[in-house]
Amino acid sequence: MSSSPDSALPVPAPDTAAAPRTRASRSPWRSLRHRSMRWWSLANFVSNAGTWMQLTVQNLLVLQITGSAAATGLSMSVQAAPALFMSLLGGAAVDRWPRKLTAAVSQALLGAVAFTTALLVALDRLDMTSLMVLAAVTGIVATVDGPACALLGNDLVPVEDVPSAIGVGALVHNSGRLAGAALAGVTVGVLGTASAYAANGLSFLFVTAVIPFLRPAPGAAGRGEGAARLATASRRGRGGSGGRGKDMTVREGLAFFVRRPRLLALAGITGISAVFGRNYQLTLAVLVTGPLAGGAGSFGTVSTVLAVGGILGAILGARLRRPSVRVVGMLAATGGLLQVVAGLSPSLAVLLVMVLPMAVVESVSDTAGTAVLQTDPPAHLRGRVLGVWSSIGTVWGLGGPPALGLLMEWAGARGALVTGGLLIAGTIGAGLLLRDRRTPSPVTLRAREGDLPEREALGTAA
Repeated sequence: MSSSPDSALPVPAPDTAAAPRTRASRSPWRSLRHRSMRWWSLANFVSNAGTWMQLTVQNLLVLQITGSAAATGLSMSVQAAPALFMSLLGGAAVDRWPRKLTAAVSQALLGAVAFTTALLVALDRLDMTSLMVLAAVTGIVATVDGPACALLGNDLVPVEDVPSAIGVGALVHNSGRLAGAALAGVTVGVLGTASAYAANGLSFLFVTAVIPFLRPAPGAAGRGEGAARLATASRRGRGGSGGRGKDMTVREGLAFFVRRPRLLALAGITGISAVFGRNYQLTLAVLVTGPLAGGAGSFGTVSTVLAVGGILGAILGARLRRPSVRVVGMLAATGGLLQVVAGLSPSLAVLLVMVLPMAVVESVSDTAGTAVLQTDPPAHLRGRVLGVWSSIGTVWGLGGPPALGLLMEWAGARGALVTGGLLIAGTIGAGLLLRDRRTPSPVTLRAREGDLPEREALGTAA
């Protein structure tokens, strides 16, 4: 149960008790007022640290077994491939099954995979075939685990605190990454490579043990209308009409996404940003070591500034109360313009000055976009919508770097940054202008839809 006294109250009307809560609700840490969210954040920190311990040594292990860089890349692709083909099914499973049970079982299965890998490594029985099978199983389980854990975290806070929960989650992820990478060297040096996998298995079991004690918060994004629709669907199913089965189809989630203009706009904004920006480990690495005549140490400094900017951006993003697609678009366009200036940097010092706001803007945009994605759909469709998003994101992840590489071959590092930034800012700016011309006045549209209270509560108007 929440530890905040006022979390048990319904969301107040704008002209009543909202004013006294304004200062508290602007805090980036406001989601941590809820006890279940504090436990969930701790569990995720432990899990992220274990995962990054494993990832730190995994590629080296593949190289040790095969001696092939291509095999290393193949193992990563095998683990990512299920997200492309099975995310819709995974999202449907999250919508159909109890969320806490689904998250607990998926975490336990991932722990079992980690322990199996640790045992095979300890016995020196891990070969390429078993490695690929384990990578595929991990990828399949992740198609369910990802949306289940994301939506479970949102259930632990009121809807207005979802941006804070997402921002805190980003901080937990980055902190776990740093801790896991630091612990990996010590653990592997003392106990061997298998210990990293065993530690990751234990971290999954810790999350599994915490989940049964988590309690949803009153006013959470997964309650209310979505719960009512699920109950209606369940009653129809028991009545023999097949309503629940129909409501739980993959097709319904895909149809909702395609017919939802704000989600399509969010996909377009994120897609163009993912392809022509954000891949800074590629573009900035070439810029620093090429035109700016720096070395590995210089790029390490740039990477550190990027990480710091990401953390600052997560904190700022957590302060949002009503993120929208328009906010995401404006931030992404701003990031594109900053990328243009970074591409024209005459020196490493100027580049470092530009990299920090680039990372901050990107992180805030990610937090806002994730909040929209996870709160805009009805509760009974959110798993499937996240499944659609995961499939689309996998396409961007696989296709973005090669496309950007071709652009760099044609225009060089500076040209790729400048051209990509202009494409991002120009496309998003044109889209916003076109939308403003075509959209009726907000008062008329809301009166026609008749759902003003819900949309204001979610804060996801495009």
